[in-house]
Amino acid sequence: MLRRWSTPRSAICGRAKVNSQCLDSSGLPADGRLRLLSFNIQVGIGTGSYRHYLTRSWQHLLPHAGRALNLGRIGELLGRYDLVALQEADGGSLRSGYVNQVEHLAQLGAFPYWYQQLNRNLGYFAQHSNGVLSRLEPHLLEDHPLPGPAGRGAILLRFGDGAESLAVVMMHLALGTRVRTRQLAYIRELIGGYRHVVLMGDMNTHAVDLLEHSPLRDLGLLAPQIEATFPSWRPRRCLDHILLSPSLAIERVEVLAQPISDHLPVAVEIRLPTDLHKGAQPLITTPV
Repeated sequence: MLRRWSTPRSAICGRAKVNSQCLDSSGLPADGRLRLLSFNIQVGIGTGSYRHYLTRSWQHLLPHAGRALNLGRIGELLGRYDLVALQEADGGSLRSGYVNQVEHLAQLGAFPYWYQQLNRNLGYFAQHSNGVLSRLEPHLLEDHPLPGPAGRGAILLRFGDGAESLAVVMMHLALGTRVRTRQLAYIRELIGGYRHVVLMGDMNTHAVDLLEHSPLRDLGLLAPQIEATFPSWRPRRCLDHILLSPSLAIERVEVLAQPISDHLPVAVEIRLPTDLHKGAQPLITTPV
């Protein structure tokens, strides 16, 4: 089901406490800098070795006291960023103590806007979800189930209007190559009309596959990150990415040494092109 919005709905909470920002009329930071983070949080489960996949597997079904502590650590980390993509969050079920983890992390990080994408609904037992946390109000949000077996999704955000707007797609892709290719072809269609693009998420493959052997190969995207993200306790594979169109200048790239989940978070700071702000007048926003 496709959902669109131009002003916050009930799924978007407006509870900013800190971090007032200077925005221009496009809704983007007036200084042209945007701090991005992508993090597969594994439902708040701490994993420090392969054996934990077995010994802590029950935590995917039942609540655990250590989950709240891990979410607190994640929330503190997320507060440093403007736009966050979350994968493997729970939307409020038995295993999370009926806590919507996307909403909870938005509150912990003082994000005024959040969105939960429910990809696999197992009722009281699990609410498999992606999430968006943002300090900026998008002009558009679209929720897209991805091709293949149910359970994978992408979220498209648009900031600004017209040909020079910024498109951000957050996703969690399939493990299998064939299904993942279909999903990337779908995403390629979503972003075909945009010049300025950011793709964020757990893509379950390496950058060379995405940039050279996938439906994205003709876009000239950049993959600034070279460090591995999985497994978090001994990273060997680079599965989590923030891919950028060449028009977006890279200021800083970092894989954060925060082994809270089984994935490490990826952070990128970019400088937006001046044409995204052309003719815009500064707009000062204040916290609620």
